[in-house]
Amino acid sequence: MTNPADPNLFHTVLVANRGEIACRVIRTLHAMGIRSVAVYSDADADARHVREADLAVRIGPAAAAESYLKIEAIIRACKDTGAQAVHPGYGFLSENVEFARALEAAGIAFIGPGVESLDVMGDKIRSKNHVAGYGVPVIPGIAEPGLTDDDLIAAAAAVGYPLLIKPSAGGGGKGMHVVERPEDLPATLATARRVAASAFGDDTLFLEHLVKAPRHIEVQVLADTHGNVIHLGERECSLQRRHQKVIEEAPSPLLESLADGGTTRARIGEAACQAARSVHYTGAGTVEFLVSDNAPDEFFFMEMNTRLQVEHPVTEMVTGVDLVEWQVRIAAGEVLTVAQDDVVLNGHAAEARVYAEVPERNFLPSSGEVVLLDERGTTFTARADPPAFAPASADPHIRIDSSLQPGLEISSDYDPMLSKVIAWGPDRKAALDKLDRALERYTVLGVGTNVEYLRLLINDDDVRAGRLDTTLIDRKMPDLTFRSAGDTELIAAALPFWAMHEAPAGVASPWDTGRGWRLGTPAPWRMSFGLPGGAAATCLLYTSRCV
Repeated sequence: MTNPADPNLFHTVLVANRGEIACRVIRTLHAMGIRSVAVYSDADADARHVREADLAVRIGPAAAAESYLKIEAIIRACKDTGAQAVHPGYGFLSENVEFARALEAAGIAFIGPGVESLDVMGDKIRSKNHVAGYGVPVIPGIAEPGLTDDDLIAAAAAVGYPLLIKPSAGGGGKGMHVVERPEDLPATLATARRVAASAFGDDTLFLEHLVKAPRHIEVQVLADTHGNVIHLGERECSLQRRHQKVIEEAPSPLLESLADGGTTRARIGEAACQAARSVHYTGAGTVEFLVSDNAPDEFFFMEMNTRLQVEHPVTEMVTGVDLVEWQVRIAAGEVLTVAQDDVVLNGHAAEARVYAEVPERNFLPSSGEVVLLDERGTTFTARADPPAFAPASADPHIRIDSSLQPGLEISSDYDPMLSKVIAWGPDRKAALDKLDRALERYTVLGVGTNVEYLRLLINDDDVRAGRLDTTLIDRKMPDLTFRSAGDTELIAAALPFWAMHEAPAGVASPWDTGRGWRLGTPAPWRMSFGLPGGAAATCLLYTSRCV
């Protein structure tokens, strides 16, 4: 790998993460001519991000606390490889202020915001009070350090019911509790404190007024070290299950529907920029707002994520801006050359998160070996040597951010997200249609996924009409009908297909396969399978293929 053409950029960057985000960052580093360094735990020794990087360093055993969360191991890997900067991805150490401080002390650049931003925005109470002082609208509530249960109960009436109890140190929606009536508040506070202390090691709580028919809309910002701050439009993230995002879009259909000439979009974008300016933010960040579907011209600050978001690809697809590239350039001290007037939202993009889980079994986590993978219309198996990876999609408007590869073992050691399927269209309907077709073709055998659930969601009548809010999935889930895992048609179709692609170990000649292969016309091949409930299925196949 040669040094980048721009001498002002880093020559080597370490990616302190794993999975699809590590692969995605490495892709941009390669495009920029920057040498990439991957880190891996024992569980990820053969992972795709390890293979795709220019260099890879083992940092510890499978447990995240002993590998991806171990600050000294990351810094040692930087020194051993000559990495000048670290890209943290999201999760793990991406918003860890101590990590940023340790890198600074070691003379290694952090491809993210400064310590002040991480410090202020990492505390929900502090960040809310802070941005309110800079004119950013906030949800009515009480957010002060050290409040006791009695303090919160006394303040609740002024905040107004229904209430939302939130842990100050929380994230991802964990530990939130809704209270509809005053008499339920004391017991719920006690529960919330126990959950917060167990999950985050901090039982500090605060109260917010619960916004009815809430929509989760976030704004992407970019800011350099020279005082330039812009936003790249908003994303609709209202389709959530238990406060975790499932489907994301850009732009928001709610703001698109407003007949105010883009005034609300401009206002919410400027509020996001002001939140970033208030902490001298640098790099890519996201400011999250709560918007009532009943009053879409009103919005309230929730929090700022001081990192790249999982859903960043939808913004990239409608703006044409590579956010990772700008993260790197800004960290290297470059001036942001994209002005606010240059940002144009072109068309619509939608993203679906593919998880290793079984939705019809209450989203039970799934594990196993990826024995067959078809992400982009071409089938690859674990029997390839070396394993083959999917080529670039034939459709430039379908993007797959993935870490999957045939033979990969999916375990419970890390987050169950496997990949992201993103589609662009000239309008929202076209984007959702294209996303549906991409998911229809998306196949992973060997581990359960939520692909069918995603397709059911994006084809729901309310979703198609843009009638979204953060409680929609909870309301719809009881009525979603999943195909049974024992359906005769599915088993009869899948097993022969797999059997035809599974080469017996040690067999080098097609004459020794015992499958009816012969020269000339195809030979019939009869297969019978026992099915659940004592039923049976017989398939007659014809093949002259040598497998």
